[in-house]
Amino acid sequence: MAAVLADPALHTFIGGTPSTPEALRARYERLVAGSPDPAVSWHNWVLRLTGEGCLVGTVQATLGGTEHAEIAWVVGTPWQGRGLASEAARGLVRQLRQQGVRTITAHVHPDHHASAAVARAAGLSPTEEEQDGETVWRLDAPPPERAD
Repeated sequence: MAAVLADPALHTFIGGTPSTPEALRARYERLVAGSPDPAVSWHNWVLRLTGEGCLVGTVQATLGGTEHAEIAWVVGTPWQGRGLASEAARGLVRQLRQQGVRTITAHVHPDHHASAAVARAAGLSPTEEEQDGETVWRLDAPPPERAD
């Protein structure tokens, strides 16, 4: 994954610089250990390109309880434009909805049109909310039907 995430262009909208392999290993070890907050769970996957067998990116969800998830994705620049992030985000949203997650959000930089397209493909819509200069995109499930 260090090679996939090494392109400084991936940080255009999120800031920072690529992690060293050592720093990335330490980050992944923290992710695997799980959230220190028992009310929050972290779910992280790497994306592997079928046929070529190479890693191309990540998708993740942070769950606050059982009804809300915040999702994110990244695909390395050599593999962008193939619909991989959209496919992964749609699959993640589908899985979360099957698990009963009612509200799914993502934060997208207002100038990152490709990431906005991924959010839209996953069923999210932009809101008027902003956090740290990014637009909050949201998908709300309808309330469960009541059995009267």
